[in-house]
Amino acid sequence: MLTSSQNQNITDLHIRSFRDIVGDENVLLEPGALDRYAHDETENLHFLPDLVLKPRTPEEIAEIMTICNANRIAVTPRGAGTGLSGGALPNLGGVLISLERMNSILLIDEKNLQVTTEPGVITEVLQDAVREKGLFYPPDPSSRGSCFIGGNIAENSGGPKAVKYGVVKDYVLNLQLVLPTGEIIWTGANVLKNSTGYNLTQLIVGSEGTLGIVTKIVLKLISLPRYDLLILVPFRSLEQAADAVNQIFLAGIVPSALELMEIDALKITSASLGSNLVPVSDDIEAHLIVELDGNHIEILTQQMETIADLLSKYDIEEIFYADDTRQKAELWKMRRSVAEVVKMAGYTIEEDTVVPRAALPDLVRAIKKLGREHHFESVCYGHAGDGNLHIRIKKNGTVNSFDNDEMTACLRSLFEEVHRLGGTISGEHGIGLVQKPFIDIVFGKKQIQLMREIKKAFDPNNILNAGKIFDAY
Repeated sequence: MLTSSQNQNITDLHIRSFRDIVGDENVLLEPGALDRYAHDETENLHFLPDLVLKPRTPEEIAEIMTICNANRIAVTPRGAGTGLSGGALPNLGGVLISLERMNSILLIDEKNLQVTTEPGVITEVLQDAVREKGLFYPPDPSSRGSCFIGGNIAENSGGPKAVKYGVVKDYVLNLQLVLPTGEIIWTGANVLKNSTGYNLTQLIVGSEGTLGIVTKIVLKLISLPRYDLLILVPFRSLEQAADAVNQIFLAGIVPSALELMEIDALKITSASLGSNLVPVSDDIEAHLIVELDGNHIEILTQQMETIADLLSKYDIEEIFYADDTRQKAELWKMRRSVAEVVKMAGYTIEEDTVVPRAALPDLVRAIKKLGREHHFESVCYGHAGDGNLHIRIKKNGTVNSFDNDEMTACLRSLFEEVHRLGGTISGEHGIGLVQKPFIDIVFGKKQIQLMREIKKAFDPNNILNAGKIFDAY
């Protein structure tokens, strides 16, 4: 297993070699420059790398990996640093490879409905580029305005559209990959069907940068829907809001987004953004955001009326209809800003649980019960349409869950309940560093052994993002 002390193997000769590969200006050694790469959005954790390299080509990365592999130097790949599980934290020091310069969209293939991109392209930039051609890349994590496509691949990101359109894995056709040992490979083919050998492409998606560094990405696209409708529904009961989610699907309607926001999250976010679009009152506990999209406005209108009639049977206040593009944008801005805003309000610990949709009310009850027992406050929000609930926790005197015995015990209780409900401990943020202590809740020894063996096949010297997902083999 690599330890931070082993990274003293980085010598002046190695640094000169790195400068020859990427150029002097793309080798960062000063503490002030390194500090930018010492944290992501995970709690308040901070780990300084020994140096940062900013390559521009797959070949440069291959040369770097060859040197690091031969000298057992720890390597951490990094995208935009928006992760929430510590997957891009250089917890062992060593070399951090930033992919920020690999930021070109290489080809939009309108005939085959595909796009080929480098990993450092911002997700929203890619979405906007294909939208100009009438095409649609649906996965849209809340940080889409800053996160990189490469990071989305690493975590198998989802976002609000996942309920109808699926997550990143459903759009990845092929990946160019630099292995920890320095070879460059393609994992698949640019085709819609592929039954040729093991599916290496899907193995890499969601592997959190532990098996290789993705340097080119081929994504499937679909046609852009022409219309969308959006409503916000205030519920006097958080549990009723969670229960209503499944009723919409039982009515035969699949929304393009179905999001839950607990009232405290909405109050904090509205105040932070200075928005009064949505009136909030003390007798409301939660809101549902429901979006429909498609190419036939008459059908969408009829479906939204059906949803409104269905939800009127619950204890709700007046449904808010977003009438124009501005109102829709403001509603989505509030939803996408929640994580950042509530973190600034002291809710620094975020969990990414996912359960079968029908179990959402049970999960909400369990969270509130645990809060009373362990003396913490929580706000819940997230992708209720696919059972993916984000839980933000604020506990006096406790900023991080990482290496905190009290919070570790509390979260273990939460995750055991999630597992009992048929769910798992991460829907889209990954395991990384902070969820690693809990992986035994959902996997037995054999599953973990198989994962370790896969890791060893790709990375025999355990240099790439070592210590993430599970401890070293």
